[in-house]
Amino acid sequence: MDMSSMAGSIGVSVAVLRFLLCFVATIPVSFACRIVPSRLGKHLYAAASGAFLSYLSFGFSSNLHFLVPMTIGYASMAIYRPKCGIITFFLGFAYLIGCHVFYMSGDAWKEGGIDSTGALMVLTLKVISCSMNYNDGMLKEEGLREAQKKNRLIQMPSLIEYFGYCLCCGSHFAGPVYEMKDYLEWTEGKGIWDTSEKRKQPSPYGATIRAILQAAICMALYLYLVPQYPLTRFTEPVYQEWGFLRKFSYQYMAGFTARWKYYFIWSISEASIIISGLGFSGWTDDSSPKPKWDRAKNVDILGVELAKSAVQIPLVWNIQVSTWLRHYVYERLVQNGKKAGFFQLLATQTVSAVWHGLYPGYMMFFVQSALMIAGSRVIYRWQQAISPKMAMLRNIMVFINFLYTVLVLNYSAVGFMVLSLHETLTAYGSVYYIGTIIPVGLILLSYVVPAKPSKPKPRKEE
Repeated sequence: MDMSSMAGSIGVSVAVLRFLLCFVATIPVSFACRIVPSRLGKHLYAAASGAFLSYLSFGFSSNLHFLVPMTIGYASMAIYRPKCGIITFFLGFAYLIGCHVFYMSGDAWKEGGIDSTGALMVLTLKVISCSMNYNDGMLKEEGLREAQKKNRLIQMPSLIEYFGYCLCCGSHFAGPVYEMKDYLEWTEGKGIWDTSEKRKQPSPYGATIRAILQAAICMALYLYLVPQYPLTRFTEPVYQEWGFLRKFSYQYMAGFTARWKYYFIWSISEASIIISGLGFSGWTDDSSPKPKWDRAKNVDILGVELAKSAVQIPLVWNIQVSTWLRHYVYERLVQNGKKAGFFQLLATQTVSAVWHGLYPGYMMFFVQSALMIAGSRVIYRWQQAISPKMAMLRNIMVFINFLYTVLVLNYSAVGFMVLSLHETLTAYGSVYYIGTIIPVGLILLSYVVPAKPSKPKPRKEE
């Protein structure tokens, strides 16, 4: 194929077109995994297909990069099990940060380029979770959280199982992140994939088609909006001439536009995981059970765009990475018998920022996110302090929280998109840092106006 003319016709670079073709190819490649006959065959196919797609997308060097965190994780499990999780966490992140700095991938992505750093990001989370779960496997269940009990590994996976898990059919391109235990049960036909059960395995085709159609709609909307709201506008003289409301509305639309690119990417990866069968996560509990495909779901589009609270955003955006951060960072920083606080939230957001890359825009976005969530919690506590009898006032507070979330989220997202310190501060400063001042003001005001949940009066005994 004439890659140059194809790339030019859709307005992307040859490297990005090559990646997109391989990325979409993960759907038929994952489908073929269904017909691979044996457990060993599935592991070999998963590892080989993932490595081959990486080679076609990024070149031979990408697989050499992937070998580094994979080797760190497997060696730490083999050599020093009691601390293999923490060793893999810090060494894996250290290598990822080094690649971020060397390739300056954020600048490349912003300018329409592509490299293997994005895939390395997903792979790093996989090897860390595998090591931590193997570490948890030697601990007593009594002191473990539910997620640790569910995902702990008693035995060390074999090398071919490990490679298949890490590179499975190109799922490391954009996720979703999943657990080693789930991967092993899927390849072995155990757990919810047990074909000996009375209930047959569900057909993945309807859910796959839905995900593909969703991807097509998201890409069409993104291609329509992106020429109208370019990120370069933030540093153009015409932007500085606009009034406050027009600047703020432009920031909203720029954030809204950028999200549709991610919706497209995650919809394709969702289709790939669903059609392989790995995306199956059980059945609904109603009278006529229907299959669930939550393991493959990485975003709830309406959940993001209509979120009533900023607290809901991590639950519906980049869902599997948010789940990973909750299980492997947030919960593990909370001491037994104590509640999580702002420190755990800020630390989790900082890890997320470092994972994305060492850009000031990322750092400012995730600090902003921590403030945004904390401010939303204040509004929610005030809402809960209102008597249930005052339903209208409660609904007004719900609407205020919704508006707060929409405005602060899109303001904060500018840093994630433009990345540089100058552009981020220029954009934030152009609207007088209102998206930073409001959350901080709410947090401070919560100490002056504390909220106590409204409790119904106890009924008198007759």
